[in-house]
Amino acid sequence: MRKVAFYTLGCKVNQYETEAMSELFSKNGYIVCDFETPADIYVINTCTVTGMSDRKSRQIIRRAKKMNENAYIIVTGCYAQVSPDDVAKIYGVNLVLGAKEREKIVELLEEHTGEDFYSHQSDISRMHEFEPLKVSDFQDRTRAYIKVQEGCNQFCSYCIIPYARGPIRSRDINDILEETKRLAQRGFTEVTYVGIHIASYGIDSGSCDLCDLLLAADKIDGIKRIRLSSIEPMTLNAEFIKKISGAKKLCHHFHLSLQSGCDETLKRMNRKYTTDEYFEIVSGLREHFPDVSITTDIMVGFAGETDEEFSKTCAFLEKIAFSGAHIFQYSRRRGTPADSFPNQIPADVKARRSKIVKEITDKSQYEFMKRFIGAEKEVLFEQRQGKFFEGKTDNYMNVLVETENDLSGMYKKVRLESIKNGSFIGRII
Repeated sequence: MRKVAFYTLGCKVNQYETEAMSELFSKNGYIVCDFETPADIYVINTCTVTGMSDRKSRQIIRRAKKMNENAYIIVTGCYAQVSPDDVAKIYGVNLVLGAKEREKIVELLEEHTGEDFYSHQSDISRMHEFEPLKVSDFQDRTRAYIKVQEGCNQFCSYCIIPYARGPIRSRDINDILEETKRLAQRGFTEVTYVGIHIASYGIDSGSCDLCDLLLAADKIDGIKRIRLSSIEPMTLNAEFIKKISGAKKLCHHFHLSLQSGCDETLKRMNRKYTTDEYFEIVSGLREHFPDVSITTDIMVGFAGETDEEFSKTCAFLEKIAFSGAHIFQYSRRRGTPADSFPNQIPADVKARRSKIVKEITDKSQYEFMKRFIGAEKEVLFEQRQGKFFEGKTDNYMNVLVETENDLSGMYKKVRLESIKNGSFIGRII
């Protein structure tokens, strides 16, 4: 029996799709093994959100070939969809598949195994149906991901993803709920609903929306926690927030992509909100969920970002006081409008601004966490970290407890006693 190994770069949607492809191989008689062990076939599920993502994808492809010179190398995902010619030039690549071809990956492998090279990418811009990839189990995980939505129609001026993923397509709500029930029966108590632009769930069909999905999932036996992947802020208007506040299992953590705290920069980015609108949404969430954790993405050094605009972003970050942030330096992406914008920012300026933003968000994260010292929170434990076991609270705070016991998949009430390196050190009650 042939062995196949997977490597996933990028977002939680990619992680879900890798799990689905892994199941397809298993069902067809292949042995799925760890990426660091010798395999006959390596599947690299790539990301292209930044230039660094492209470089990492190329590095992993080359690493796979070094581990087994005779291995069959399959490259799929966003980088393979957007830049198949670039992928084809990498030594050792045998099969390049676009985003739509993942559901046929085993079939295409077996059809073209005798060939030195084969590449196929569908016109993703013409895709209007949700790709039928499904997952029945997640190996070595305590939290299950469920893909509910695909594609993006926003076309932010810096972003390549609409070209890699195509227009929005929503998964049938009954199909989502059935998969949630199956995973609950497998013992998963926490699920994360993921999508490329999850805020647009249901818009294409018009039959339901994200709120309908959350309230329906809230009733499923066996599920204790429901999370959302990154969500666009404008979805969370006052009516939406009021409705979801009735979902008892919805975790009090929202990752609201900000990108910039300056209205002029947001306009050039083609973002669909102002800082005032964003602030109103955050205030609404904090009103309905007093312990809510609000995290974000922040891009520094976008084309034309002046010192004054950057200062406005810093002031807004201090005003919002996020509980965590992913900080990115703007990366030019070929084919996007912003690639040709004037006044591109030098690398050293981006690096300096990134450091300043990190200092601001690290401070606000610490101030947020200080509120919970001495509190008792329920923690779902996930994995060992040295002498500690690590887990998450429902509002996504990281907790470490010193123990020799295996707590994987267990919920424990923990007293949060101190903070170290962005995590709580706690004690099981």
